[in-house]
Amino acid sequence: MANNNTDIEALKGTWNYVSNENFDAFLKEMGINKVLRTLAKTIKPRVVIAEKDGKWSFRSETTLKTTAIEFIPGVEFTDVSHDGEPYTSTVRFENGKWIQTNHYSKSGKQISVQRWVDNQDQLQVTMECGNVKATELYKRAI
Repeated sequence: MANNNTDIEALKGTWNYVSNENFDAFLKEMGINKVLRTLAKTIKPRVVIAEKDGKWSFRSETTLKTTAIEFIPGVEFTDVSHDGEPYTSTVRFENGKWIQTNHYSKSGKQISVQRWVDNQDQLQVTMECGNVKATELYKRAI
């Protein structure tokens, strides 16, 4: 489906978690406590990305909890992180990538997340906080 994909529509669908790299260090940089970081290592989320009438939704489903956001690209919105910290976020689409920036009010941290579909029709995710970068990989659900 995706071949050097610049079409944001390719992000739509259901995605099953495959793997991550450096995720614990990323969570530590975010200020997430050791108990939650240890729990995060065991979770394998399923992600559902959808759009209707210009409003996008992102849902992360796990055995413990389902979280969801809805947004209009380029319009700031507010949400609360898994550990209860409020943040503001903006998502924009550029060259086939979902680029999200989160600003956390209590900690002052800024997180950058990019999502895109690669040449093998896999959802690639990069996350950055400070100088720490982590990645996740998802396969399209059949």
